[in-house]
Amino acid sequence: MLVVAPDSVPVPAAEGRSSRPSAAGRLRGWLVPLLYLAPALVFLGLWTYRPLLQTFQLSFYHWNLLPTSPMTPVGTENYTRVLSMPELGQAVRNTLVYIVGLLPFTVVLPTIAGLLTRRVRGRAKTVYQALIFLPTLVTPVASAAVWRWLFDPQSGPVNGVLGLLGMAPVNFLRDEHAAIGAIIVVSGWSLLGFATLVISAGLTGISADYPAAASLDGASRWQITRWITLPLLSPTVLFLVLTTTLLSVQITFPLIDLLTEGGPDGATTNVYYLLWQSGFRNFDAGFAGAAGTVFFAGFGLVALLFVWLSDKLSFYDN
Repeated sequence: MLVVAPDSVPVPAAEGRSSRPSAAGRLRGWLVPLLYLAPALVFLGLWTYRPLLQTFQLSFYHWNLLPTSPMTPVGTENYTRVLSMPELGQAVRNTLVYIVGLLPFTVVLPTIAGLLTRRVRGRAKTVYQALIFLPTLVTPVASAAVWRWLFDPQSGPVNGVLGLLGMAPVNFLRDEHAAIGAIIVVSGWSLLGFATLVISAGLTGISADYPAAASLDGASRWQITRWITLPLLSPTVLFLVLTTTLLSVQITFPLIDLLTEGGPDGATTNVYYLLWQSGFRNFDAGFAGAAGTVFFAGFGLVALLFVWLSDKLSFYDN
C-alpha cells in the first residue's frame, strides 16, 4: 500500500525558536566560578596591577620616598634620563649575557639529562628527581654563602683545583671578566633541577606509540630522538626559553646583591639591579618608576614575540 506523507505543517515562530538562557540565567551561571576566583583576583589586583599603575603614575614625578616630601611633577623628564643614562647600555648587555649564559643550564643540559634518564623507573626515578631538584630548594642566601666559600681566592676548592692544574688563582667575584660567569654558574646550578623536571614532564606527555611505530619501520634510537621526540618536545623547550628570558634578571638579582653588589665597576649589574639601585639606594623613586615602566614594556614585547614564535615553531601530536 502506498502511503503519502502529509505536507509539512509550519511551526509557529514561538515554538520553533531555540530556547536561549536569559541574561539573568547567564549571570547566575557565571556567579559560582567568579566567587571561586574572587580571592585570587582581589589579591592579583592589589599586589600586581595596583603597583604597576602606581609605578606608571610615579614615573611622572620627582620624589625621594620620604612621606613628608612632596611629589613634584616633572612630565617625561624621568624617561629622558632613563634612556640617556650611561649605565643603561652596560646593564642591558649584561642582561643579555645572563640570558644567553643561562640557556645551557635551563634548556640544553636538562634536555640531555631528561633524554638519558627517561628509562629510569620505580623508586630510582623518585630518588633521581629528588636529588636533581634539591638545589632549587636552597635559598639564595644559603646558596651565596656556600658559593662564596667555593670561589674564595685563598682557600676555596675551585682555586684549589686550578692550582693542581698549574693555573693561577682567580678572584671570581672581584674579577671584571670572571664575576658575571660566576653569577651565571650559581644561578644555573639552582635552576637545573626545575628545568629538568619540566623537560621530564614534557617527555611524559609524548605518546609512546610514535617511537614504537618508528622502531617497527627500522628507525634507530637517534633518528627517533631527532625526528620525533625533539620536535614534539618543542613546546616545552620554547616555554623554558621564554621563562629564562623573562625571569633571568629576577633569578640573578639576589645573587648579584649578595655576591658582587653589581661590581666590579658594574660588570655584573643587570637592568633590575640598576632599577633597585636607583630607587632604594639613590632614593629617586620617579626615576626608578620610569625605568620599571620601560623594562616592563620591553619584556612585554619579548613575551609577545615568544608567543608568536611558539605558534609558528611548535609541533603537537594532534
